[in-house]
Amino acid sequence: MTAVIIEDERLAAERLVGLLNQTAPDIEIITSLESVEQSINWLSANPLPDLIFMDIQLDDGISFEILETLKIEVPVIFTTAYNEYAIKAFNVNSVDYLLKPVDKVALDRALEKFRKVFRTIDMEEKLSRVVEQISKPWKTRFFVKVGSRFQSIPVTEINCFYVEEKCTFLKTIGNKNYALDYSLDQLQKRIDPKTFFRINRSYIVNIRFITDIISYSTNRLKLKIENCHDEGLIVSRDKVCEFKHWLDQ
Repeated sequence: MTAVIIEDERLAAERLVGLLNQTAPDIEIITSLESVEQSINWLSANPLPDLIFMDIQLDDGISFEILETLKIEVPVIFTTAYNEYAIKAFNVNSVDYLLKPVDKVALDRALEKFRKVFRTIDMEEKLSRVVEQISKPWKTRFFVKVGSRFQSIPVTEINCFYVEEKCTFLKTIGNKNYALDYSLDQLQKRIDPKTFFRINRSYIVNIRFITDIISYSTNRLKLKIENCHDEGLIVSRDKVCEFKHWLDQ
């Protein structure tokens, strides 16, 4: 069983992980997300978990925006310091509504309810989700213009995609750059997430061409990419946890 935590308070997220390790060792925490924007980007680009633990008030908005934007039907256990959103919470796929600080008894009750109500999903529906993910047609080539000519670049030769002066480019292993008619958000939905990862607002990198990973500043990483002359690409602080999980799959 897989789960995602959406929580902008680090200590609250760590407490929840600790309780889950004691209460439900069968639940694998895939990632911990901290904002509405980060959650929308991650959930739209990755297979959905079985369960989401979701704080309601995040730094950049209310977490209901995530469910309204993506229209996902994943069961949610809300965690919050306020009780004013209880009615709205139960109008979505809410399993339970836990007030902080979350205690073991309340968490046990919520997980038991989840297992009884939501683990009875029809197996045919679950199988169709798996088939959809397996058969999703990730792009294998990009058709680009080079002067008056055109060229088809296979993704196996792309070490990164990046944005510069509001234009999107791909960079090849030969250190050549080609403009694309895609935003990075659009690219994330078209390229294989097992191969490519968005490390910050400006770069998506190819795992095959990462040659070095260096600790950089506080809770950040610097990458060196094969045949990329940039002086090091920084994994943003809010992406580090997810990036490490991506490398460890």
